[in-house]
Amino acid sequence: MKDSLVYALDFDGVICDSAVETAMTGWKAADRLWNDMPREVPSIMVDHFRAVRPLIETGFEAILAMRLLFLGETVASIYSNYEAKSKALMEETRIGPGELKRLFGETRDLWIAEDREHWIRMNPLFDGIADKLRTIGERHTWYVVTTKQERFAKEILAAHAIELADERIFGLDRNMSKPEVLKGLLKAHSEQTLYFAEDRLPTLLNVRKHPELDGIKLIFALWGYNTPKDKALAEAQPFVLQRLEEFLEP
Repeated sequence: MKDSLVYALDFDGVICDSAVETAMTGWKAADRLWNDMPREVPSIMVDHFRAVRPLIETGFEAILAMRLLFLGETVASIYSNYEAKSKALMEETRIGPGELKRLFGETRDLWIAEDREHWIRMNPLFDGIADKLRTIGERHTWYVVTTKQERFAKEILAAHAIELADERIFGLDRNMSKPEVLKGLLKAHSEQTLYFAEDRLPTLLNVRKHPELDGIKLIFALWGYNTPKDKALAEAQPFVLQRLEEFLEP
């Protein structure tokens, strides 16, 4: 019998450690835009991408991040002015977010079509998450709220034998911000306690800007894509700071 708790879970950085796959897809997509890039991504670039991953909100930005790294930008220089550097690169290339999203999705689709098993291996779930998600539905209602395109989240969950109905996955395809999704979930579960688990501090701070979402309990996922500075700042917020071993525990 389910209790009164409802969970809305971010995907990348909470459920799935997708940094390597995102880096590789970003590089593959960048190679389709700029012909001066090597076909194979150097491992050092993947390491650098993992370091800048906390800056990235939506997957397609990996194309820009990998291009910046290839052009010689350091992790520190990208952190110093990521938004401006990304915008300048898009203007220089005459490409917008919509086209980048399409290219990123197409590049993933091609990879999956060519070697699905390799793609899945590059998207491991964090330790213990699979078992927790396979059993959580027996006790709680849960959703995925992500900026990832829904078909990719579904593919990864299915590969790990995790069942979740399509209508419970809110992804990039819906063109809704996370606060908009959470408002709908809060309305649908007005008699229950709603938790939202997220690893990006800016996302949680943005949720706090919406007074109508004050009833949601916000979980900051310490194991995800956040920095020591993020963790320190989060301590001053009314968040539930959780380690991976504590996540989804009774």
